[in-house]
Amino acid sequence: MSDPSPPAAPPTSSPGTRSRVPWRRWPRSVLIAEILLVALVGCWLGTLVGGRVDVRVGPVQTEMSVVPSLTGDSVVAVPPLGRLSLDSHDGPLRLAAQVTRINTADARQIFNDPASLNGLPERVVADVRAGVLRLALRAGLAAVAGALLLGALVFRRRLRRALVAGGVAVGVVLASGGAAAATWNPEAINEPTYDGLLAIAPSVVGDARSIVADFEKYEQQLAKIVTNVSRLYDVTSTLPAYTPDPSTIRLLHVSDLHLNPAAWEVIRSIAEQFDVDLIVDSGDITDHGSGAEDRFLDPIATLGVPYVFVRGNHDSIGTEAAVAAQPTAVVLGGDVREVAGLRILGAPDPRFTPDKDTRDTDPPPSLEQVGEQLAATARAQPSTAPVDLVVVHDPEMGLPLDGPAPLVLAGHGHEREIRTLDQGTVLFEQGSTGGAGLRGLEGEDPTPVQCSILYLNRETRTLQAWDDITLGGLGLTSAQIERQVVDPVAEELAPDESLVNPPGVPYAFRVPNG
Repeated sequence: MSDPSPPAAPPTSSPGTRSRVPWRRWPRSVLIAEILLVALVGCWLGTLVGGRVDVRVGPVQTEMSVVPSLTGDSVVAVPPLGRLSLDSHDGPLRLAAQVTRINTADARQIFNDPASLNGLPERVVADVRAGVLRLALRAGLAAVAGALLLGALVFRRRLRRALVAGGVAVGVVLASGGAAAATWNPEAINEPTYDGLLAIAPSVVGDARSIVADFEKYEQQLAKIVTNVSRLYDVTSTLPAYTPDPSTIRLLHVSDLHLNPAAWEVIRSIAEQFDVDLIVDSGDITDHGSGAEDRFLDPIATLGVPYVFVRGNHDSIGTEAAVAAQPTAVVLGGDVREVAGLRILGAPDPRFTPDKDTRDTDPPPSLEQVGEQLAATARAQPSTAPVDLVVVHDPEMGLPLDGPAPLVLAGHGHEREIRTLDQGTVLFEQGSTGGAGLRGLEGEDPTPVQCSILYLNRETRTLQAWDDITLGGLGLTSAQIERQVVDPVAEELAPDESLVNPPGVPYAFRVPNG
């Protein structure tokens, strides 16, 4: 029996040539999944980069964008007041619009000539329709381009697979648009969800619940929304040139919450929208100072910034202790505390009168005595570390501080009043951030909800400007924001005219009821 032949030697390659090893072929299902993944990721990236357009809607400049989303919906943002969300459609795309600025000439024409509103509904609807069409076209092209570019990077020389990924992207874009169109719900504008200050003052964007189904009324409502937003943003065009820089200290001054739970949402929204550094509460956070009211104070710990507090005449010592127990609270008791770069002095109201109304009675001598003690403490501070501001509840306590302190914050009267005292001290009396609680219903007109943002120079710690925010009281839907800028030549003027711009200068805007 002959020996078996030896096995054949493996082929050898000649010098200068590469040996050819066949590539492993992936299953077809894996290749299909790879192409789909590249197409979807490319669509997503392309939409994020190119899916936005600047659109002029009547007198308002907006930025419209479309972003991938599991729930769909439409969102209209009105900084700094918040946003409203509409359950307008389902599907993988969300339509977002954000007001960026106002076209000053158009807005002033509307304010000066109300007759110019006659053609605004048609113009607004045409602008919105044209903007949405531009956005859809741009977003679709961006999505397909993103898929093609990513496919070219992933598959490299396999151009056919990149083209297939682009074709898949076209299908994804058409399917997404079709899903949005098929589930479009025009009635969604009747039931918007408000966030931020818009939750407290929905009239800023119009009474959406009054919209009826026919398109003619919808056009009118859309024009109303644009008009009210124009009023909102007119403040930025009429104010003098003042822009807080990143180092500016932003202080939110609140007072007299009087157990109104809605006040916390107002405070939280403003603190977030204006990115404040601290909140100063000048007292009367409760009504009767009872232990049962202490649970009302829990939101203090969730605001995310220091909460400086002085006791008012409706707050008990127990209330003061409950505030002090909050981890972010700073309770003033006659000493100087440094908070957010400011040296703050303050003392509680010496009275405790929850069982009677003392707003209309003459202040007792003890108020002036506490003020004199605070003034003495302020004078005793070294020149290298002076007191930057003093917080009291009753403004009568702040009168002796004219001179020793540049700024005094107070409350108590439920009406906002800003005065420059004889020696140049600014006495800032805040209204009621809680709308005076149930007391707000004692008169014919509800007490408005008021608070202010104060802007202070971080280096000199001097007051530069402030924004007064006023919301309609219980049963009312109105919003007003007014900016005042400190006159740089204030020291050369009389006290009653030194603080802010002259009366009559239109540095404010108002969004009226309805």
